[in-house]
Amino acid sequence: MLSVFAICLGACAGALLRWRLGLWLSSPGGLLPWGTLAANLMGGYLVGVCVAVFQQLPQLDPVWRLALVTGFLGALTTFSSFSAEVVAMLQQQRYTLALGTASVHLFGSLLLTVAGIKSATLLIATRAI
Repeated sequence: MLSVFAICLGACAGALLRWRLGLWLSSPGGLLPWGTLAANLMGGYLVGVCVAVFQQLPQLDPVWRLALVTGFLGALTTFSSFSAEVVAMLQQQRYTLALGTASVHLFGSLLLTVAGIKSATLLIATRAI
């Protein structure tokens, strides 16, 4: 039951942050859906941090992984919104923008995941965490 509670609590927080990012950063008719991009890039970095922390500190209770990765980051990052936004750009024949948006989401998230792993590994090695 604790696992279910951890996932639900994390998912609630992640979904609320995603919603707030959309309100703060995206504007109707804006060039890019900045809230979705921010959520995906932030999630990419944070999942990298989590991967490194959970690898380097195996004594951490697995419920934290459920709360943070499955719950919080699962709700924060948004492949479905990203997909719908890129398809809308394609339907509007904004091909360059669609390709650019897809590239920034994919490669930005991958790069930030690596950055998260490296920064958390460095912090753990220097005992800052």
